[in-house]
Amino acid sequence: MGKNWVLEKKRDHYYRMAKRENYRSRASYKLKQLNDRFHIIKRGNRMVDLGSSPGGWSQVAVELSGDGRVVAVDIDPMRPIKGVTFIQGDMLQKETIDKIEAATDGKVDTVISDMAPNISGHYSYDHARSIELAEMALLTAERLLRSGGNFVVKVFQGDMFPDYLKRVKKEFRSVKVHSPKASRPSSSEVYVVCRGYSGIREDRQERPAPHHNGPSE
Repeated sequence: MGKNWVLEKKRDHYYRMAKRENYRSRASYKLKQLNDRFHIIKRGNRMVDLGSSPGGWSQVAVELSGDGRVVAVDIDPMRPIKGVTFIQGDMLQKETIDKIEAATDGKVDTVISDMAPNISGHYSYDHARSIELAEMALLTAERLLRSGGNFVVKVFQGDMFPDYLKRVKKEFRSVKVHSPKASRPSSSEVYVVCRGYSGIREDRQERPAPHHNGPSE
């Protein structure tokens, strides 16, 4: 990464706030802003944070759920967070899902995903990888969510996005697309905020799991 990128990062308002308030990532403020607007996380919620490393969203999830239960999952390691059970593994492997279900004692109230692909610089490829990760997050949410549960997932906008949105709308009572203020102005990312899961899982072929996920920022 170039020197200019490092300098720009240090000047970033949310990056500086995260450092000052001891959050592991500026992405923490995205979840805070999403919850302020849509009230997707409530006290006592049982939650799963997909692609959790380095832990910015997990920190906020613990704060918002209070005495709830937060299970964080990532292929990469994550330093411990008080109140969070971390599972290192591929979220679409049966053994990983079994561990999540055991850790949450069954169905969960909310599934959140801030996963992003490693950026290649080729937009069409990066968009397709983002949709792939979003589809995997949806499959996981279908497996874990209770009826009426909530789901939040990051997606890069592009030509495949409308079809993904149609699919999500079939399974949730309310689906909104939102870009929180903490998202960088230059980013194509949006968040799909889904409330009121139908509890009906459609049969689908499982897709191969990703080997590398980009870090939350």
